[in-house]
Amino acid sequence: MFAAERRQLILEMVRANGAVSLRELARVVQTSEVTVRRDVRALEAEGLLDRRHGGAVLPGGFTRESGFPQKSHLATAEKTAIADVAASLVEEGEAIVVGAGTTTQELARRLARVPGLTVVTNSLLVAQALAHANRVEVVMTGGTLRGSNYALVGSGAEQSLQGLRVSRAFLSGSGLTAERGLSTSNMLSASVDRALVQAAAEVVVLADHTKLGADTMFQTVPTDVITRLVTDEPPAHDDRAATELQALADQGVQIAVAGTGAAGGPGGEQLPPGVRPRRDMPLPVQRGRMAAGQYRGTGGGGMAAETLERTARVADMRRR
Repeated sequence: MFAAERRQLILEMVRANGAVSLRELARVVQTSEVTVRRDVRALEAEGLLDRRHGGAVLPGGFTRESGFPQKSHLATAEKTAIADVAASLVEEGEAIVVGAGTTTQELARRLARVPGLTVVTNSLLVAQALAHANRVEVVMTGGTLRGSNYALVGSGAEQSLQGLRVSRAFLSGSGLTAERGLSTSNMLSASVDRALVQAAAEVVVLADHTKLGADTMFQTVPTDVITRLVTDEPPAHDDRAATELQALADQGVQIAVAGTGAAGGPGGEQLPPGVRPRRDMPLPVQRGRMAAGQYRGTGGGGMAAETLERTARVADMRRR
């Protein structure tokens, strides 16, 4: 394939999906990431796209949201690995909320094996993945169907979450930065995600490396409310993604990297090369059953204080 043909295909992929990783571009055009990076740099010089953290996005700073058909074919291996790690955090008998998205859909497929689990969701895809799980109870919100991502949104969805209390929320989004936290491109989706966060004592964000550093219009979860980030290992050349992860770790976010064997974080957490855990970074909490506003753990006072502090922040978000 000639360079002009390759760049045209790259441009079409970015226009169709909003954001595409270098890894995915290299796979589609059947060349090396080094060559793709050179092509992306050339297209950026012409003002046709922007380079962003191991990938390419539409020009203009804020990435737009892709539809489900496009998202379902992006970073599939990374989403699978992230879902495997996230599923290991869930215990029998827990009650959790799971937001909409292709990564959370992968998580739901693995949750079907967890007995006694209660899953509250606004996602038809998550509910479908759990529909035949005999030992899992699925509770769906009300709301208006948003066809582009098969999610229920609007005041009906938000009102149905009022008064709910669960142990964890599992959410994904369109972008994640240390400065603004998790964000998405749609206002209605953002409002429901905020309601899901308010219902949970801990927030787990699922985001592959292409989302790191991407900033979209509507904030859903501020960084100081994120308990844990589950992501995949960025490409070795992607120093900016490692910098973003370091900034998240410096703000106390526990980071687990799927698909790597190098342990670097506290309590067995996986950290990418070059990311240092803070000395005061909170330890992974003891998993157990959560009552309203209270976590039953066996850790020391520091861990309990950290958990109560996060719960207080969530409660403060509810009051606002």
